[in-house]
Amino acid sequence: MILQRKTRSLEPSEENRPVRTFSLPIPPLIAVALLLAFVLLALGLLAPILAPYSIREQSLLNRLKPPVFISGESSYLLGTDHLGRDLLSRLLFGLRTTLGIATAGTLLGLLVGAGLGLLAGVTGGFIDTLIMFLVDIQVALPSTLVALTAVAIFGTSLQALILILGIAGWDAYARIVRGQVLATRDLAFVEAARALGVNGWQLTLRHILPNIVSPIIVLATMNFSFIVLLESGLSFLGLGVQPPHTSLGLMLGAGRDYMASAWWIAAWPASLIILISIVISLLGDWLRDVLDPNLSA
Repeated sequence: MILQRKTRSLEPSEENRPVRTFSLPIPPLIAVALLLAFVLLALGLLAPILAPYSIREQSLLNRLKPPVFISGESSYLLGTDHLGRDLLSRLLFGLRTTLGIATAGTLLGLLVGAGLGLLAGVTGGFIDTLIMFLVDIQVALPSTLVALTAVAIFGTSLQALILILGIAGWDAYARIVRGQVLATRDLAFVEAARALGVNGWQLTLRHILPNIVSPIIVLATMNFSFIVLLESGLSFLGLGVQPPHTSLGLMLGAGRDYMASAWWIAAWPASLIILISIVISLLGDWLRDVLDPNLSA
């Protein structure tokens, strides 16, 4: 009886039993909130409402107006550029273009790279050697140089730009996915499924692929920032998005000649590019900590 009473006293009661709670740290929480705002703008849900003017509306009488907080006019909150166009309106639509291109390029690189990585890891042999040889070539060549060469060949249309940016990051997905497939295909649960008669691509798609999604998601967030910077660099050089469309990189390139007299033309798009990169990096670090079992253990 004494032993039973002691045993019962050690059992946690329903009231004292710890409750698992999910808490999101403050930096990732801020990053998620900002990313949600960016997504709403990128989808065009807020840009037409918040933009006071058309992005093509010019007014030479109002050119180079400063922002409202440095003795500017209230009708142009962030000032105007060298053609008298409202910078707030152009920033909203430029943000939509930049994020849209980066999202499409990230998805394209993910599909191509993950597909080839799966193919290399599952089939092996000559196909594996060929795909890894292409990956080595891609890694050896600077991404910016490849993008510049591709732009010179295929032009500067939005479709060509998305294709170029997507191809620029496929090699990282291929290497990660191939390595994860090789590390996973000999584990116990895969061997058990194979013993039950599950083989080929059914085994890969139902048992291997769901267990390697985590590193793919983390890599996609990291690659998103890279594509944003690459697109901005190409547009800054005049080889990316072309007028009458606008993007953050194109706005930054247009403001470089007015840094001394109208710094705000280049300051706003540059600040947004930096902010997007920081937000996506914070989100990627948090996802890595959450999804990686070695780090969360």
